[in-house]
Amino acid sequence: MKKIIALLLSCAMCFALLTACGSNGSTSGNKGGSAAGASASGSSESKPAEGGSSDGGLTGTLKLGAIGPITGAAATYGKSVMGGANIAVDEINKAANGFSIEFNAQDDENDAEKSVNAYHNLQDWGAQAIVGSVTTNPCIAVSAEANSDRMFMLTPSASSTDVTKGKDNVFQMCFTDPNQGILAADYIAENKLAEKIAIIYNNSDAYSTGIYQAFKTEAESKGLSIVSETTFPSDDNADFSVQLQDAQKSGADLVFMPIYYTPASNILKQAKTMGYDATFFGVDGMDGILTMEGFDPKLAEGVMLLTPFNADATDEKTASFVKKYKEQFGETPNQFAADAYDCIYAYYEALTNAEATPDMDAETLCGLMQEQFTTMTFSGLTGTNVTWDETGAVSKEPKGMVIQNGAYVGMD
Repeated sequence: MKKIIALLLSCAMCFALLTACGSNGSTSGNKGGSAAGASASGSSESKPAEGGSSDGGLTGTLKLGAIGPITGAAATYGKSVMGGANIAVDEINKAANGFSIEFNAQDDENDAEKSVNAYHNLQDWGAQAIVGSVTTNPCIAVSAEANSDRMFMLTPSASSTDVTKGKDNVFQMCFTDPNQGILAADYIAENKLAEKIAIIYNNSDAYSTGIYQAFKTEAESKGLSIVSETTFPSDDNADFSVQLQDAQKSGADLVFMPIYYTPASNILKQAKTMGYDATFFGVDGMDGILTMEGFDPKLAEGVMLLTPFNADATDEKTASFVKKYKEQFGETPNQFAADAYDCIYAYYEALTNAEATPDMDAETLCGLMQEQFTTMTFSGLTGTNVTWDETGAVSKEPKGMVIQNGAYVGMD
């Protein structure tokens, strides 16, 4: 196995996308379509490339499962994740002689119960490790199951500390909620972006409240003035007039929104209607708003957010990934796609370091992955010299982004 992966690492970053859906389990050639989808069974499966021996080395297939919303209101996140993951799977499979990843993407529609069902489907399929779940509440539910079963999980995007709390086999590629709140407050303070700040958050969502709490504490320690704090009960909330009026009357020149893109889109629409011209600052849940169906990107002009990925970066690795993603899907990849791509390569690097073999069962691999992820240093699209602590939290640097002319532009 060690010989196989040594060959893989020397030539992995150069091939076309293996997509995640369609009636036959593939969307190959679906240019301009969505980054991933679901078959009638609610899942999609990418078969490994045919491989022979590698200088007499071992051959085999690793079964890697993924869970996320491929359909439904949060589908933008899931499609991006599955698209980015499949690019990495395809690169590895095409570079390998003797080793392949068989990738099975399951749709959970951003529903915790369906996410658990998807997890059990992957167990029945023979999954040896999991990418996901994509969104926070489903991932909290699935991570409890995976912890009990000793199945290793690496989520690209579920950022609540509740995802990993008390679970030594669940790790995150994304920033944790507290880290996002702290980093956002630090960024606003260091760059002197506001004199008065309003916060609008979802008080029923672990993701939103976790970021809000950390942001408020850090903002106060940095001397930032928070003049308005308002909430809403769910992401399908449609009327934000009360929250926006409170922010405007309080004189807030920046509105911090630790929320997902669906409520954010409504806030931006209503702010425009009422003539409230503040700076709007979001976090990773905002990513995806530009490709949201029916949303006018002009309404997001000037919106700022922190992200670990800059699609405008000119390094060879990022340029190659962005080119492949655009060719397959007709749009620029967001951080969810990039984090998922990094999840696949982080798994691959950990397998390499551990000299693992694809015939190992999930529990055996879980122990090896725990050891590797707490000791290795990883460099990918979303960060260099990335590390993880024993809680499963990742350490990497954020990038400030602003939306200009319908695209994300780096501020740093």
